[in-house]
Amino acid sequence: MDTEVLVVGAGIAGLTCARRLVEAGSRVIVLEKSRGVGGRCATRRVEGCVVDHGLTFFHGSDAKLLAALESAGGDGVVAGWPRRIRGTGTPCQPNAFRAGDWRLAYANGLTVFPKSLAAGLDVRLNTRVASVEPAADHWRVVNEEGQELTARDLVLSIPTPQALELLHSCWGEARELESLHSLLRETGFVRSLTVIALYPRDWPTPDWDMSFPEDSAILQLVSHDSNKRGQPDRIVLVLQALPAWSRGQWERPANEWSAAMLEEAGHRVGSWAALPETVETHRWRFARVGSGGDLTGPMMVTLSGGRRLGLAGDSFSPDGGVQAAWWSGRELAQRFL
Repeated sequence: MDTEVLVVGAGIAGLTCARRLVEAGSRVIVLEKSRGVGGRCATRRVEGCVVDHGLTFFHGSDAKLLAALESAGGDGVVAGWPRRIRGTGTPCQPNAFRAGDWRLAYANGLTVFPKSLAAGLDVRLNTRVASVEPAADHWRVVNEEGQELTARDLVLSIPTPQALELLHSCWGEARELESLHSLLRETGFVRSLTVIALYPRDWPTPDWDMSFPEDSAILQLVSHDSNKRGQPDRIVLVLQALPAWSRGQWERPANEWSAAMLEEAGHRVGSWAALPETVETHRWRFARVGSGGDLTGPMMVTLSGGRRLGLAGDSFSPDGGVQAAWWSGRELAQRFL
């Protein structure tokens, strides 16, 4: 076999699971369809500006996760961000502002954390898995180019709809997999349309870090992203749309729905916000777990021949978000060990 464990998905859960297994002496390969690690923990550069266009900040209550985040961020940790909140709308993660929980961001972008988790791991980017097939005592994983990898154990740390699709040929093999199939079908994700907007540095600067419009039918949040960056060259806002609105606009051209979001930002933030110098867009098909769709922990199934299948991610913990993904990855690795 090519390795002991194949991990599909280089988000926080997959990387955390892989790192724990490697530290314990296991041979692990991580496969990721994108050109970078982190999943929705995503940072890009727009005209030289660092922009977090997926997650906007980290939050949680776990002291070990906080220590890991602070260690990865070093001098670039922006503790307590966002500090200044405007509006009483519902955050993407309602528990992000619980009393006693911590929050932080990085001046260099949130991908600092997944990159720190990936350091030293065998991560193969731009590798889209086409099929997963069970053999007598191992798993066969084939990518879109037809290349095959084999491993005794398989971890899927991808959104549950994608996991269901990959495992479609496996469901009739064992009763344990049938039960798993039923549980995964109950887990849903919501979509989010996102706009990155850049403005001149000398334009009005918001006096808040994050806005949650309470009466908007379009916007879930507006992040004053450049306020994490120390001395930014531009004002940068990140607009994220409400799930219901995103679903209704999903098939429309990006220039149409981004124009509507910017017009709404003009009403909610100030007329200047509708007139950015630069605009970029992104569709998040699996933005976050839908309400009530989370499971209580990662899953592991042992099949004939000693093959094991594990699933982890933010769906597999009631907390949701990065803390859920991190915890489920660690917990799944411990179960394997």
